[in-house]
Amino acid sequence: MAEQSSIITELTELERLYGTVARPSVAKVTDHIHPAYRPFIAASPFAVLATSGAEGLDVSPRGDPAGFIEIEDDKTLLLPDRRGNNRIDSLRNILQDNRVALIFLIPGIGETLRVNGTAAISTDPALLERFAVNHQRPKTVLRITAERVFFQCSRAIIRSGLWDAETQISRQALPSTGSILRQIAEIDGDAYDKALPERLKNSLY
Repeated sequence: MAEQSSIITELTELERLYGTVARPSVAKVTDHIHPAYRPFIAASPFAVLATSGAEGLDVSPRGDPAGFIEIEDDKTLLLPDRRGNNRIDSLRNILQDNRVALIFLIPGIGETLRVNGTAAISTDPALLERFAVNHQRPKTVLRITAERVFFQCSRAIIRSGLWDAETQISRQALPSTGSILRQIAEIDGDAYDKALPERLKNSLY
């Protein structure tokens, strides 16, 4: 009962708890890709894409050499959908609800960039060819229309020590993907782990 009384259910309670929003936190928001924000997108080799659909929310990692998400104009980003596991969770969601959110990370940089907007799934041949790597074209490209763009301060990165080499752990410290599959789905985990390095090498694009 005591725990239930500690649950916040009203916006006024929340605002009273956290206080007034500082002016820079509001002023930094733009409705387009401002020239000041372009360098962050160009320097980012990794982004996280959030989507929403009938089955709930999804968040998906996206990575490629820096600048892989191209800026077409001050309202439009182009994101190639590289090879993956063919679950296409993000794309399924976009067909149902085209709202998306992106957060860009840059190794060594504390600030991140957030983009909220809408997305459309394109199979335009010229667009696919534009993003070809080693003659391999993505199956689709997301055309993202930016509606809100702003930077996030570095507190989360600093607290997590994300870019500090001292915080990195050995891959062997955690269960391998094969062992996880063996425990959950009774798949031959040893065979999966053995084949994984070559499979990743041959299926990046």
